[in-house]
Amino acid sequence: MIDRIRKMVLGTYVPSVVDVHTLSESDSAAAALLVEVASIDGDFDADERKTIASLLARRYDLNVGEVVKLMVDASQAVDRSVDHYGFARKINASYDLEARTELLEMLWQVVYADGVVHDFEANLMRRLSGLLHIPDREAGDARKRVIERLDN
Repeated sequence: MIDRIRKMVLGTYVPSVVDVHTLSESDSAAAALLVEVASIDGDFDADERKTIASLLARRYDLNVGEVVKLMVDASQAVDRSVDHYGFARKINASYDLEARTELLEMLWQVVYADGVVHDFEANLMRRLSGLLHIPDREAGDARKRVIERLDN
């Protein structure tokens, strides 16, 4: 499954047309933020792609084709965007604090996927916490939960 996703994202696999019709604009914006966090350091590696694919499949109950389509759409949305506010605005419009905090945890999982937290990633995470209106304490707790899961 992961090999098919990797091949699609890297451009060597072409799936049949898939319609990810069950996702809202805010869910698509969340996927775009996951891709943005992974690529902000200039290296969108296989571990980050695998982590995002797994998170999207689990969170939105998607099959492989749907995950691939969503990741491609998210990458294109990131390429077209000029800031993070548009994504955050869509998410804030329909996600409650608990859902936004869960998204922040997902974002931290992507940051830690390659084993290195770059300055660009840490800076972006601080900005996203603010844009998503997540209080500092909850943002810190979200990061700690991800680190604790990695240690186990």
